[in-house]
Amino acid sequence: MKKLKNLTGLFAAVTLLLFISACGNSQKSGDQDREKVTILYPNWAEGVAFTYLSQAALESNGYEVELINLEPGLIYGELSKDNSKGDLFLDAWLPNTHKDYWNDYGDKLVMLGESFSEGTTGLVVPSYVTINSIDELNAHKDKFDGEIIGIGSGAGIHASTEKAIEAYDLDFEQITSSGPAMVAGLDKAIKKNEWVVITGWKPHFKWMNFDIKYLEDPKGVYPTDVCAIISRRGFEEDMPAVAAFFKKFNLNEEQLYSLMGTIDAEGEEAGAEMWYEANKSLVDGWFE
Repeated sequence: MKKLKNLTGLFAAVTLLLFISACGNSQKSGDQDREKVTILYPNWAEGVAFTYLSQAALESNGYEVELINLEPGLIYGELSKDNSKGDLFLDAWLPNTHKDYWNDYGDKLVMLGESFSEGTTGLVVPSYVTINSIDELNAHKDKFDGEIIGIGSGAGIHASTEKAIEAYDLDFEQITSSGPAMVAGLDKAIKKNEWVVITGWKPHFKWMNFDIKYLEDPKGVYPTDVCAIISRRGFEEDMPAVAAFFKKFNLNEEQLYSLMGTIDAEGEEAGAEMWYEANKSLVDGWFE
C-alpha cells in the first residue's frame, strides 16, 4: 500500500511538472509570436528605405522582423484579413493616390502615423526640357516619342496618369515598367540630352541624382499625399510598444534622401544598418 501511495505521488508530481512545462512553453511561444513583426512592402525606393530602417531599429531593440515584398493591392488586401500574415505597411500614399485601395480596405485597417509627410506626384522631365506644363506636351509629342514612362499598373500614380491623359487630352501612351526601369530610362535620356517624360514622386532618390522638374498640373490631377503607416486591426493591442514606435516614425526630406543614398551605395540591409547606427539617437528616440 505504501508503495502504491509513493507511485501515486510520483505520478502526480510528474503530471504537475508536465503541466507547468507545457504552460511555460505555451507562454514562451506566445511571447515569441508577439515579439515578431512582419512588414509588407513594395519595390518603391522610399518604401524599401522605410522598411529596412525599421528592420534595423527593431532588431537592434530585440524584435524579430520578417519582410515580405508584394504589390500594393496585395498588401492592402492581406492586411485587411482577420488572419493576416502581415502587420504593417509603411508607404501608403493617402488620402489621394491610394484612395481606391483605402475605399476597398480602409475600414479593416488602422492608420498609425506618417513615415513622410510631404508626398507629391506628377509628370517629371529633365530641367533642360523647355516646356513647363502638362498641357504643353501634345505640341512636342514627337520629341517624347508619344510616351510617358510609368511604373507598375497597380501603383496609384499609374491611375493618376491615365486620368491626366484623359483630362489633358494627351496623344500619349503610358508605358508600364518598374521603378528601376523608369529611372534607367530617365538616366539614358539625360546622358543623350534627349527629351523624356516619366511618372515621378517625392520622396524618391532620383531627385538627388538628376536635375529634373515637375511639369505644372493646372487641372490638379496629381494630388499631394502623406506616406502613411498602416497596420492590421489589433496590431496596436498586440504590440503597443512597437505601435508607439511607428506612431513617432517620421523622416524629413533631407533625412530620407540621406538614408536612400546610403542604401543605394551599400545595399538594402547594410545601408539601412549603417544609417541607423549613424542616426541611432534619432531613431531610438521613437521608442520612448
